[in-house]
Amino acid sequence: MEILYHSTRNNEKKLTASQAVLQGLAEDGGLFVPDELPKLDVELNKLKDMDYRGVAYEVMKLFLTDYTEEELKYCIDHAYDSKFDTEEIAPLTYADGAYYLELFHGATIAFKDMALSILPYLMTTAAKKNGCKEEIVILTATSGDTGKAALAGFADVPGTRIMVFYPKHGVSPVQEKQMVTQRGANVRVVGITGNFDDAQTGVKQMFNDAALKAELKEKGFVFSSANSINIGRLVPQVVYYVYSYLNLLKNGKIAEGEQINVCVPTGNFGNILAAYFAKQLGIPIDKLICASNTNKVLFDFFTTGTYDKLHSMDDQSHEFSGDRKFMLTGSPSMDILISSNLERLIYLIAGGDDAKDKALMADLSEKGAYTITDEMKAKLTDFVGGYADEARCAEFIKGLYDETGYIIDPHTAVAGAVYENYCKDTNDTKACVVASTASPYKFARTVMTAIDEANASKDDFALIDILCEKSGVAIPQAIEDIRSAAVLHDIVCETEEMPAQVKKFLGL
Repeated sequence: MEILYHSTRNNEKKLTASQAVLQGLAEDGGLFVPDELPKLDVELNKLKDMDYRGVAYEVMKLFLTDYTEEELKYCIDHAYDSKFDTEEIAPLTYADGAYYLELFHGATIAFKDMALSILPYLMTTAAKKNGCKEEIVILTATSGDTGKAALAGFADVPGTRIMVFYPKHGVSPVQEKQMVTQRGANVRVVGITGNFDDAQTGVKQMFNDAALKAELKEKGFVFSSANSINIGRLVPQVVYYVYSYLNLLKNGKIAEGEQINVCVPTGNFGNILAAYFAKQLGIPIDKLICASNTNKVLFDFFTTGTYDKLHSMDDQSHEFSGDRKFMLTGSPSMDILISSNLERLIYLIAGGDDAKDKALMADLSEKGAYTITDEMKAKLTDFVGGYADEARCAEFIKGLYDETGYIIDPHTAVAGAVYENYCKDTNDTKACVVASTASPYKFARTVMTAIDEANASKDDFALIDILCEKSGVAIPQAIEDIRSAAVLHDIVCETEEMPAQVKKFLGL
């Protein structure tokens, strides 16, 4: 069965999967969604003995239907290879009542590797399939991890260039060092003086700038995206939720058909949307626990049905009143107030009503907020919102370490703390997979300060060495590579200067 894609804001124009991957963002500013969500066509008991690559093929073939078996297996085999430092690709670690799905064993030690290792192969294959003669220019906004993973994936890939914009003062020192030391003749990294939302908005505006795109096309360039707005980013993320369920089934932790919960630290909403897609495939997932940090715009949304980027909700009255401030936290990849991927869910719970979705997104753009209907809100019962502030996250990191010796990063701590609160509130005893989205080595200062405040005065690489001693886990090569690496990218610009920087990069 062929799956076609269309914009969340226009049901009429249909694209194949490879065309949607190649284009990235719809011309009307919407996000591509499949015309229907497929179902697994292999029994879970047969899937459970497959390795990660085998499961990836069985899942991705359902969404990427115009890729041949040979093409898709080529992409999968080249993506999930020795760049991952564990044979299992995405192992589960049990600690204090939860199964932590370690998604950080790739080249850049963050979960973005799971999708961005394969996206360059999907995209270059799509270019060949569709006779794309132009050089593909990947424009990406990052809150810390997508940027490095995309840079590593596309560096020196023929027929592509990649430009990453990041908030200059909104990422961890290790995240920044990873990006600004990136080698490759086709890469450029630019810091902006705003926050991630500013970077993401700037990139979307360039995608929607018809004059700019026409100018680029005349010069032999075409835009695409490595952000999770690209369906080619989202589909590979579905795989590891399927795989984690099969892992629990294979190892006798659950019975076939037994439901589990999933808890995901969430900023841009792509990672938990992938879990929702896994549930629609037929994986027995009950609750999707959406964990926010202090920037709790998603918690407020799931509590009230109102998405408001300008005003914050009072937890007691559930009224929106005070100004919502963008907070820089110890979990910077979640420091986001405009969760782009939520639009895909909004479209789905609106029953595929593109006009309704378009109107709500216009409200967000023009008024800073929108409110879904009661009928739409009734379709969100799969989701549970929660949030954890900085103090709670630090407490959870220390508590888990003291109790088990297991050390997690701040983003995973947000999810762990929210899941712990959920269990206390509900007494739900189902097995739970907690998405562990980054190595603690990426956020050594936050992690080690939480474990022992006396560490706060030490420099970042000293903290990394202490973390190694305490965790017993070898320092990843991605960290060793940047200890003495030279800074190759030092441009900083205002958000309004982003298009000029793109033109300069392309020699226009």
